[in-house]
Amino acid sequence: MKPRRPAGPGRYPLSLRRNPVRWESQRPTWRQARPAVIAEALKRAQTRPSGNWYVVGASREVRADRPLSCLVAGYEIVVWRAADGRLVAGPGVCPHLGAPLADSPVRCGTLVCHWHGLALTGTPFAGWEPLPVYDDGVLVWVRLDPAGGEPPLEVPVVPARPPLSRSVAAVCTAVGVCEPEDVVANRLDPWHGAWFHPYSFVDLTVVSTPDADAPGEDGPRGEGPDGDGFTVDVSFKVAGRLVVPVRAVFTAPGPRTVVMRITEGEGRGSVVETHATPLGPDPQGRPRTAVVEAVVACSDRSGFAAARRAAPVLRRFMAAAAGRLWRDDLAYAERRWLLRSTGRFPG
Repeated sequence: MKPRRPAGPGRYPLSLRRNPVRWESQRPTWRQARPAVIAEALKRAQTRPSGNWYVVGASREVRADRPLSCLVAGYEIVVWRAADGRLVAGPGVCPHLGAPLADSPVRCGTLVCHWHGLALTGTPFAGWEPLPVYDDGVLVWVRLDPAGGEPPLEVPVVPARPPLSRSVAAVCTAVGVCEPEDVVANRLDPWHGAWFHPYSFVDLTVVSTPDADAPGEDGPRGEGPDGDGFTVDVSFKVAGRLVVPVRAVFTAPGPRTVVMRITEGEGRGSVVETHATPLGPDPQGRPRTAVVEAVVACSDRSGFAAARRAAPVLRRFMAAAAGRLWRDDLAYAERRWLLRSTGRFPG
């Protein structure tokens, strides 16, 4: 059966599934979800440069009165805003007696250690050295050369997005016991969508893959840069038989990033960016990874302008939906890591 191509925006954004298929009656996807295809896509992603940049959180999380704190590969990091609004980043360990700067307040752009009052303005002081930091308007990136070990880049590789002035962006974060490659592998397996997330996705067909010798169900090489993408026709489930059909392309522009971009149908141009940041081992010595996912939604519909006026509420719904998906997908990534680490991963 030839996959359905989503129509362009019509009068209404929703469609009605006329002959819904029960979950257990879907066409099995395990034959198309070839482990070698996923593994090769993951391998290509891991060869792409990151410049040692790591996503550490949402721009909105960096407030004027307290820092954003995180771990990157075992390093404590703090990010705050200077008096002029620019971002400052550096080690999260006070150079005096090792206090956690994550618990310290920001006063007039200065981070003040809550143990003894040592003040950091963002310039080198007493052995404390700032780190390169970048605010792309949605996410905050920190460059940590000792963790990355690559030739550094001046700025991170930020995926193309719709203009923020005409879109709504939401960010959610989740943490799992796995490595970044397990998160990326999960996102480079679009075949699991309607099986593993039936509450969100239905009628999923992988139209093309990056491997010309291993097509989806329609044969052509994948869309995206150099044809290196997974093209998917899928319907987002709204309620009952109401759905929003789209065509989306999954690409991996870096070793810890996967981008889903809607190329046809409602919300054309919207993106979902998944960034995997290694945190360091847990008390049992197992690796932990933070998944920072940014959803940047746009629409050509006139009513979207009204939706943007309700952006604070809309962001909460968007983040909650992404968080629900990642509760499942982290179980997938954690299972993959467990099998890999014990030598039981298939193939």
